[in-house]
Amino acid sequence: METVTTETTIWAGEVQLTADLVTPTEGTVGVVLFAHGSGSSRRSPRNVAVARVLNQRALATVLVDLLTPEEEQADEETAELRFDIPMLAGRLVGVIDWLRAEPDTAALPIGLFGASTGAAAALVAAAERPEHVPAVVSRGGRADLAGPALSRVRAATLLLVGGRDEQVIQFNQQARDALGGEVELRIIPDATHLFPEPGALEQVADQAAGWFADRLPSFGAAP
Repeated sequence: METVTTETTIWAGEVQLTADLVTPTEGTVGVVLFAHGSGSSRRSPRNVAVARVLNQRALATVLVDLLTPEEEQADEETAELRFDIPMLAGRLVGVIDWLRAEPDTAALPIGLFGASTGAAAALVAAAERPEHVPAVVSRGGRADLAGPALSRVRAATLLLVGGRDEQVIQFNQQARDALGGEVELRIIPDATHLFPEPGALEQVADQAAGWFADRLPSFGAAP
């Protein structure tokens, strides 16, 4: 499927964020906003690989730097901002609102794909915008860090964890039990945290694509 890639700047609160918007040239059924994990960026090779699979399923994708260049530099020294879940979630909400205001994406239902700490931010954002976000996928995510917001999530949530990522499995079991809407925890056999094993990331991409493709088109545009 052919796509068009646009680099754009998005205001989220008082900061400008840089994002790559990739849109299928026809038949787009939804848009998936990515929330990258600790110390990563919109150019995360794993998220880019997943996004390409989603594009082939008629899903637009938004990969965004949730920190400004100045913040990224500071975070490299302190590693504090990458764990500031309320701030990251607030910026995701800003991007969701931007997608709802843009003519090309305003009518599209929104999915959120979060990795590592980005999964927690995605779930908090989904709780804040339930009327626009019907589906969330977490890849090796710290969904538990969403805390009290988990009970307010109404989006259908898929938690994907590597079978050898034992501690994160426990964190996701806790999150699964606390989530308020439809939720499923799936284990990718023999995979570790970053899914580097042959075929592991492909399984993540395929399952995420299926989850979004099954839920976003049927959700329709929110009024």
